[in-house]
Amino acid sequence: MPSILARTPYSHSPILFQRLHFRLIVSQAASRNTSGFGFPWNRLGKLYKEKSSIFSRSSVELTAKLSEFKKHGFTNVSVIGICLAFPDVLSEEGEVGGEIDALLTDLKLICLDLDLESSVEGNVDSWYEVCRKIRVFYDLNVEKGKLGELMGRRKSILLEHGEDVLAKMAEYFCRFGVKKEEAALLLLEVPELLNLDLETPLVCVLKLLKDFNLSSEELKNVSHTYGHVLGTNRMANLPHVMKALDLHAWFFNKIINGNHQLFASYVVNNPIEDHDKEFRDGLEKIQLSRTPIHTMGKLNFLHGIGFGENAVTMRILAHLHGTNSELQERFDCLLHSGVEFSKLCKMVRMHPKILNQNPETLEQKVNFLCGEMGSSLDCLDVFPGFLCFDLEKRIKPRFRFHMWLREKGLCTKNYSIASIIATSEKTFVARLSKMHPDAPKHWIERFPHSTPLVS
Repeated sequence: MPSILARTPYSHSPILFQRLHFRLIVSQAASRNTSGFGFPWNRLGKLYKEKSSIFSRSSVELTAKLSEFKKHGFTNVSVIGICLAFPDVLSEEGEVGGEIDALLTDLKLICLDLDLESSVEGNVDSWYEVCRKIRVFYDLNVEKGKLGELMGRRKSILLEHGEDVLAKMAEYFCRFGVKKEEAALLLLEVPELLNLDLETPLVCVLKLLKDFNLSSEELKNVSHTYGHVLGTNRMANLPHVMKALDLHAWFFNKIINGNHQLFASYVVNNPIEDHDKEFRDGLEKIQLSRTPIHTMGKLNFLHGIGFGENAVTMRILAHLHGTNSELQERFDCLLHSGVEFSKLCKMVRMHPKILNQNPETLEQKVNFLCGEMGSSLDCLDVFPGFLCFDLEKRIKPRFRFHMWLREKGLCTKNYSIASIIATSEKTFVARLSKMHPDAPKHWIERFPHSTPLVS
């Protein structure tokens, strides 16, 4: 083998060398079996990228492994499809039982025992596509060895829907804040969901909640507390609408318990009638403005995090600066800092300008609040404006001088963070004078560059 490869024009390229090595190995395997194997050349690059260690295995090892699969009852083309979709089965790690054995048990049950094989065209591409679809569910953390029975009884999932559809639908339900395996099992239990358009239809939020039997008391609370979420929104944004209402867990449980069929009834036939006048007027102004695409991008961001088509959303829009992606990055930064989704939406409603700062600045302010100031993120529920003040010129000087006063015994009253930070400079200095006549002088000497400006 080395002498043959050494004379090839590909021997100068390690990747091409190994691909050719693999090609010759499977050819040797074919020569020893009357049925033979044939791995498509155009698939070997992807196989190498996923598991390059396969290409360093000997022909004896690979021949033994390929022959072992056939003993399970798989045909040549199904074996190739399995190997391309699940490269681990050909690697050295695949020699160990456990997950590999569980995978083969699932595949045997799905493809052979429950006769998926009779519905799949007898070529490598068809089997590769089917195996890739099965892999979507493993990538969603469904345990190997547990998938066979569920999947085998619902062959339509694999035969009627593409890999991208399965992955996209699973990602949609994951956005309700559930675990990946919960979203995967939902699709397996209720495959009818895969036939629904969960992208373009519009839904009326209050009507949806009412028809899903949210109590009258809770509906009143939603109307009073979450006015920014009311109105219509795209079905694609529904998971974040529910997270903005803090009802995502409740709603997902409703879907699991048989209410999924109600989705189809929430297409708003004439959505413009559900817009209030201020929202309609706002849309007209956007279209007539100099930057309609940029402004619509910001509006789509707000809808994407759960804000409805209503007057409140339009008023918030006027205070936001940045592109759709920039606003999303800032929003995600605060989420990753630990702020709850529904609370963050309320913060944006109260102080939209918090999203006009770069993620690094927001992160520094949150770290200072929870670190040196020793407060919790709950402080932001009542004082989201904290994030709008300048960290170096307002927050740090005011807080550190306040702590210095307490250490000196000059400040005996417990002032809130809002009272320390948000008080005007005039009022702040007046308060210092009451504590001690020399306090304002010390303030100016210690922090001469502090200002009342916000970010």
